[in-house]
Amino acid sequence: MEQRKYYTSSGLVFFNLSFLLLLLLLLSCLSGSAEAYKNYTVGESLGWFDNLEKPTVNYQKWADSKSFSLGDFLIFNTDNNHSVVQTYNFTTYKLCDYEDALDSDTKIWSAADPSNTATFAVSVAVPLLKQGPTYFFSSDYDGDQCNNGQHFKINVTHGQGLPDSLKSPSEQAPAPNSADYNNDDSAPDIVVPSNFNNPHEDKGSDDDDNDVKKESGSVSLFAKSWNMKLYGFMIFLGIICIF
Repeated sequence: MEQRKYYTSSGLVFFNLSFLLLLLLLLSCLSGSAEAYKNYTVGESLGWFDNLEKPTVNYQKWADSKSFSLGDFLIFNTDNNHSVVQTYNFTTYKLCDYEDALDSDTKIWSAADPSNTATFAVSVAVPLLKQGPTYFFSSDYDGDQCNNGQHFKINVTHGQGLPDSLKSPSEQAPAPNSADYNNDDSAPDIVVPSNFNNPHEDKGSDDDDNDVKKESGSVSLFAKSWNMKLYGFMIFLGIICIF
């Protein structure tokens, strides 16, 4: 009996493999539709400057044309006479001043030194770590740069969520009910049933063996027929995924 099952199951190998490949291709198409994390260069080739220096830049218009999600990066190409301030506080943003802001809602990614006579290029990469409204501005010269157009606001959506590389340690720690919580990597005990018998060879007659071979042959032909149909469907599905 065990030998009959072996021959029958081996005849279905092609069918099972084809079905598995079809599922993998379908999942690949579905996952491919999700957008990957993106890097956005603020102001494109014009960089991050106030409108007294770059009068053609409208940062709010630039931001409104984009879709931002958790895990994306904003790249600020500027110099040491302009700062990069990120805040979640609308009042701080409207005042163009972070002096009274809280560390919990405002971060200075790049601070400028207006008294510095040597100007050099600065490039700052800012990850989007919080969902919802986010504001950016440069507060130098008592907010003059911000008032001269160097500011914009965006709305960050959840998207794919934060990648592990941007998550805080507390977010990466397993929950108490997780399978990985307090896991000591010990192997579970193996319980052997009391009625377990060692397998033994089942010596059947030559007629039974011939029947098994005939049955396995018919199953193999059936599997190959379905295999060809599935291959054709996978090619068709692959063409759809490409376009």
